[in-house]
Amino acid sequence: MDLSKAKAKVEELTRLINDYNYQYYVLAQPQISDYDFDMLLEELISLEKQFPELLDKNSPSQRVGGQVTKKFSVVTHKYPMLSLGNTYSREELDEFDQRIRKSLHTDFDYVCELKFDGVAIGISYINGEMVRAVTRGDGVQGDDVTTNIKTIRSIPLKINHPDIPSEFEVRGEVYMPHSSFLQLNKEKQERGEILFANPRNAAAGSLKLQDSSITAKRNLDCFIYGILGDDLPHNNHFDNLQTLKKWGFKVSSFTRKYSSLADVFGFIEVCQRQRHELPYDIDGVVIKVNSYSDQEQLGYTSKFPRWAISYKFKAERVSTTLENVTYQVGRTGAITPVANLKPVQVAGSTVKRASLYNAGKMDELDLHAGDVVFVEKGGDIIPKVVGVDFSHRKTGAQKIEFISRCPECDTPLVKNEGEAIFYCPNSNHCPPQIRGKIEHFIDRRAMKIESLGQGRTELLIQTQRIKNIADLYDLKYNDIIGLEKTITDVENNTSRVISFREKTANNILKAIDDSRKMPFEKVLYALGIRHLGETMAKKLARHFKTIDALMAAQYEVLVGIHEVGEKLAQSIIDYFSDKENQQIISRLKAAGLQFELEQQAHTLTQALSGKTFVVSGVFSKYSRQEIKDLIEKHGGKISGSVSSKTSMLVAGDKMGPEKRKKADELNIPIIDEKELEEMIQ
Repeated sequence: MDLSKAKAKVEELTRLINDYNYQYYVLAQPQISDYDFDMLLEELISLEKQFPELLDKNSPSQRVGGQVTKKFSVVTHKYPMLSLGNTYSREELDEFDQRIRKSLHTDFDYVCELKFDGVAIGISYINGEMVRAVTRGDGVQGDDVTTNIKTIRSIPLKINHPDIPSEFEVRGEVYMPHSSFLQLNKEKQERGEILFANPRNAAAGSLKLQDSSITAKRNLDCFIYGILGDDLPHNNHFDNLQTLKKWGFKVSSFTRKYSSLADVFGFIEVCQRQRHELPYDIDGVVIKVNSYSDQEQLGYTSKFPRWAISYKFKAERVSTTLENVTYQVGRTGAITPVANLKPVQVAGSTVKRASLYNAGKMDELDLHAGDVVFVEKGGDIIPKVVGVDFSHRKTGAQKIEFISRCPECDTPLVKNEGEAIFYCPNSNHCPPQIRGKIEHFIDRRAMKIESLGQGRTELLIQTQRIKNIADLYDLKYNDIIGLEKTITDVENNTSRVISFREKTANNILKAIDDSRKMPFEKVLYALGIRHLGETMAKKLARHFKTIDALMAAQYEVLVGIHEVGEKLAQSIIDYFSDKENQQIISRLKAAGLQFELEQQAHTLTQALSGKTFVVSGVFSKYSRQEIKDLIEKHGGKISGSVSSKTSMLVAGDKMGPEKRKKADELNIPIIDEKELEEMIQ
């Protein structure tokens, strides 16, 4: 076959395969058998190998993957991917509707769509060809995952339609269907691998795989729910969605257009009833004003559009039997009771355990042996016991009392006045506390010895290589090379091998050595002093400048520092009074860790001098830490909680409701990141 004939054949095969893909993956109307489809694809791949000059980057053959991405590049969105305001109540949705009507003073339509529980994606096309696919990221920048998106067969790589704009972007949600999720976890279980918690996590993980051929096997799918660009076919959202269908995109058949809020509520009720019958996860309904000109008139806040809102379904509540209560010990010695349950399906996943938080919560629930309890998933993620079905309580059932001794080291528990949590005071010798302290110390927010990892930390502790954080700096190559252990997850019937090969051992020792350069405030935070967070560790480091000065500080001096409360002050006194902790710090000093402040943080201006800020939520332009750094560089102070001494609350998307409530009560101004920038300027 010569080149011209090969070219004609490749074009014919490409057209046929794209058509069959559309029929199968978008319309769910297969036209040929899987075998016949595979034969066409094999013929195309064979021709492209024989005539490599005919291989197009958007050929159907590229959907099988095979490219390896070592690092996903970060791309700035041409159009920011804003999140949506959320509501769980009809009253708040009614308030949203009233605000729209007061602003527009004219008739308008709503478009209602399913809120898919997956990964948001923006896909750009130029002259009908896919050029880039980017995740939401922080809304301003995301990861370029084009290679992996090409493996999703419901997303067109080329659009052969005469009326498409020369350049546009579609927005959609990548998801993993339930059938694919169950099959994937079945295969992972057979290989002895850790299972995915839910389809959303599985989809997110699959999009970030370096090998696109593995992504191709995950059977991801994608619903498109919007289009952006100049010269769009229509001046409204709904008609453009119908056009996207004609262009070959997969648009949900559940999309509806309504002119009244009553119809919107009816749609929500139908979706809520049918959500668990769908072959994919949804967690609510999105309501948008249809007209683009109306959208433009309504505008945006710094966090989300004023013309759209997400109505989220309330957590599903189910009942199951309480089998027993066990207790976990945290790194600070805090004892957390855990309800072990008869397995039950909640919001699409099997729940076997749920946190009971503390002794007070257990008393409030009045748990008895064999109780039937009500379980919810907070935000459809974290299982929690929310009540007891007393009608099923067995006669003579024994009340479950909170334990009095540590389940790990048998030390009598203590409870500080005014606190709800019991603690094991054996902080330096209780096994889970030792492990927790070391894991906290190596965390990326502390000493950043990430190559060590949780499983390897456990192995070093079990083999007596380390007993505390100072032991890390005594490790030698011969101490760890060749260590190996199989860790089995009995509950999920999986296992994995943790080992210290040559490359791993060298990487760990290098990371430990590099950690000696971490600044004083990071080292102070890494010590794991109870109640001492990152922000306060930085403040104490700047105040005292050396660990010796902090260790010598009296209680009265500590509580005199802004935001150092009585609990933290006493915790600091207790920590540094312990002789074993003193010895550990001496060893860390000898190992070369930074226990002095190198220099004061550079201040750019004094624009925020004398003001104290609380930062809460997710921001579009900056990370939360960058917001805090910005405030400090311009003379302001950072506080972790809202009080009468707070000057302003800098609020992002999904800010803490308690912080907002407290700020409103104290009449404290709430500003966004743009207003903060204006203050600095």
